[in-house]
Amino acid sequence: MLPAPLTMEVRRGAVAQLGALLADSRVATSGRVAVAVGPGQGDHIEGLIAPTLEEAEVFRVADGSVEAAVSLGADLRKGAYEVVVGVGGGRTIDATKYAASLAGIPMVAVATNLSHDGICSPTASLVYEGGKGSFGVPMPLAILVDLDFVHTAPDALVRSGVGDVVSNLSAIEDWQLGNMERGEPIDGLACSMARTSAEALIGRSDSIESDAFLTVLAESLILSGMSMVIAGSSRPSSGGDHEILHAVDQLFPGTSNHGELAGIGAAFCFFLREDQPRLTQVVGCLRQHQLPVTPGDIGLSAQQFTEAVMLAPSTRPGRYTILEHLRLSESEVRDRVESYVRAFGS
Repeated sequence: MLPAPLTMEVRRGAVAQLGALLADSRVATSGRVAVAVGPGQGDHIEGLIAPTLEEAEVFRVADGSVEAAVSLGADLRKGAYEVVVGVGGGRTIDATKYAASLAGIPMVAVATNLSHDGICSPTASLVYEGGKGSFGVPMPLAILVDLDFVHTAPDALVRSGVGDVVSNLSAIEDWQLGNMERGEPIDGLACSMARTSAEALIGRSDSIESDAFLTVLAESLILSGMSMVIAGSSRPSSGGDHEILHAVDQLFPGTSNHGELAGIGAAFCFFLREDQPRLTQVVGCLRQHQLPVTPGDIGLSAQQFTEAVMLAPSTRPGRYTILEHLRLSESEVRDRVESYVRAFGS
């Protein structure tokens, strides 16, 4: 049996109707329920859920750090809760996933923005010792996306979810390259799910203003996360594109968000592959959704981006991507970056 959430819903008013979900005996029976909310909209969320979850105890998650997740996990263990519900953005959901794994209880994710595919992924990205680390966790038992909250989230965060999903196309190419060059095992179903999630978005003419587009984006992000569960790794959604992303985060922290960097990384990797049809498609999608395309769009010089590309393979030791395959020297990378900027810079 494939690992999958018991239920997944994308709709308006999901937070206010959380009680109905928890009435499902597959999610909770008669045990105690904990709800974890972030610092930003905690009061508002607590007010919405209070009428239908009178017995639930609400915890505030200070931030997306390992320390905050460990603290929440300790509270969950002491309270003997049956399930914990994480309501919020990526930091709150990731901290709650990790806390739930420490407490040994299932977790329900209620997403209020759509910035990346971590909603459903089997990892939690948390701040640790001054940097970010990825920690393996069970995937959520159930997933809800509240479109009312998504519409009020910063546009840049929602658009970044598009960049993260579209980067799957590059990651799949890298996985297939690893399979051909090194005999790396590949999971066809995981590839199909990751590719489907990207293809569902890349040809659409509407954008984040419409519920229809946001519903497809939410479903794509969740499907992308499930592909990683099936693969047993992040391989179907993380290739050279994400290696570049992590290198930028290491060298120039705070430069841009996850999805924006993933989108640029994917476009540059298709440029390295000299895959003009897919490159044109990816760049067109990024521009349609007002996402950055070149290093200059996020304030990086060609030299800084070159440094990130050179560092990128070391961020995922053992992973084989177009970057490891080409093994370009620093001067060769700089030439490619400058050519890419000339081709697509504004």
